[in-house]
Formats: sequence, C-alpha cells, structure tokens
Amino acid sequence: MTTTAGFPAIASTNARVLILGSMPGVRSLEARQYYAHPHNAFWRILGELCGFPPAASYRERTRQLRARGIALWDVLLSCERSGSLDSSIVRASMRTNDFAGFLARHRGIGLVLCNGGTAFELFSVRVRPALPPPWNEVPCLRMPSTSPANAGLRVPQKLAAWQKALAPVLVASRVAEARRAGVRHQRERIT
Repeated sequence: MTTTAGFPAIASTNARVLILGSMPGVRSLEARQYYAHPHNAFWRILGELCGFPPAASYRERTRQLRARGIALWDVLLSCERSGSLDSSIVRASMRTNDFAGFLARHRGIGLVLCNGGTAFELFSVRVRPALPPPWNEVPCLRMPSTSPANAGLRVPQKLAAWQKALAPVLVASRVAEARRAGVRHQRERIT
C-alpha cells in the first residue's frame, strides 16, 4: 500500500463547470497528467466536445478546457491505494481537497460533473454536506466513467452523456467566443 497524492486543480477564473475524478491512476501519476492512461476516453470525449485533437499536447488540452470554462480536479487530495482501481482505496486514509476554498476562488461554478460512481459518492458524502450555501446546492451529476475499467458502456454512449451534460456550458463558451471575435473584427475595421 502506498500513499498517493493528487494534482492541483486546472481552472481559470471564468470556470463554470467542475469535472471531478476520484484520484489519479498509476499512469496519470507517472506522467503527472490527468487521465494519462491511453485507454481512458476522457481526452477523446472532451476533445470531441470542445473541438481540439485528443492527441494535442497536454498543455494545449488543458488550455482548451480553461478557455471553455471547464475546471478539472479530483475529490481526494490523498489516500492509500495499491494500483489504480478506486476499489483499492483504503477508506480510512482518504483526505479530500479544499473545496470551500476552491469554490470561493471560482464563484462562477454552477455545475459539478463527477467522472464515475466513486467520485460522485465521495463528493456527495464527504464534501457536499460540509460546503456552505450556495455551494452545497450546486447541481452535481454522476457521469459515466471514462475509465477503461467502465467496460459496460462504449465510448459513443459515454460521449452522448457527456455531451448532454456539457451542452449549456459549451454553447455559452461558443457565444462568448463569437462576441469576442465580433469585437476584434469591429476594432480591425475601425483602425
């Protein structure tokens, strides 16, 4: 059993949705990147929805998420676990991240999407009850895990569920981008 520590959040000040995992797996920890396992569909799905190639550099993928108001983090700050499976996490060793502090710094968060059942359970039981209003009332959805361990759903089914949940955020992001492009175009015509 080894003690595993997670990564800092990836978020911009304009974040509107927070995607939560439980704890990075072994491949992610080795690469120091969220969802680094080559068979995890996270980047394939988010790339499809946000319009970036899943093979783009990690820096570019995370930039694209931040630009669209999507924050990425894990429920757990640290835990003891052997391997990568959530079922191997020693419950007594779990320490959660500072969500009250994070949400105070990212006041635009209006939706939490949990990547799988463990993240949803941990957030619902260990985090949400301790959050002050209005954060304890922010909608929280259990999403199909993008992990290869979730073999019950195929990637197109996972993609459809994630698309439905993220649609309002992505539409708002596209509208904001169009407005910024229009303002730039107007400035160019004036000068």
